[in-house]
Amino acid sequence: MATAQESVGLLGQVPVFETLAPEDLQRVVEVAVPRTFPGHHVIFREGDASDTCYVVRSGHARAIREHPDGRMIALAHFGPGDIFGELAMFDDERRSATVEAVEPLETLAILGNELRRCMEQQPHLAIALAASLARRLRATNERLASQSFQTVQSRVATVLGQLVEQEDAGRTDVAITVTQAEVAQLAGSSRESASRFLAVLERAGVISQGRGRLTVHDPEALRNYVY
Repeated sequence: MATAQESVGLLGQVPVFETLAPEDLQRVVEVAVPRTFPGHHVIFREGDASDTCYVVRSGHARAIREHPDGRMIALAHFGPGDIFGELAMFDDERRSATVEAVEPLETLAILGNELRRCMEQQPHLAIALAASLARRLRATNERLASQSFQTVQSRVATVLGQLVEQEDAGRTDVAITVTQAEVAQLAGSSRESASRFLAVLERAGVISQGRGRLTVHDPEALRNYVY
């Protein structure tokens, strides 16, 4: 089990919390509990009550939405240091997506109502967290605007680069737990178009593909395809 100091260190790496002072991070840790989930376990479903957010300590999870006809769309992937369900820090609205563990997952679960109580007692904590979320929203808007002008190849390369950055690994031979269909969905392209470009990257030695997994051998080379 992680110590309080290790949990403070983990939260300090999360963009939402990175601007907080150590004593404020400690306050957040005091309302957090460790939670583990087996692979393929559904952590919460779209429409569930929203009362907890999670910071990934190890493992991977994905956010998905299900179409009424049964199709599932991957919205995001989460790795060590990522946070999901963070709107539970501010309200108890229903979940907007389903999140499931891709593999065994260790998290730090932050109880929304307890954190809101801390924010009432320490208003500067609420201001800092709101500012961090605003920065994340702004960055997301900029990314979406940029994607609208990119080619499929550029979007796929960008998605792979972002998935590499999520990994706590070196800069070569980075294994990513993701399917071709999920890469396509994250890049906003058809599976066929994404698959063709992934084959190009594989022939160039930039990646290799396996069942439900990609290995990026040369992350820096991905930048050559982003424009």
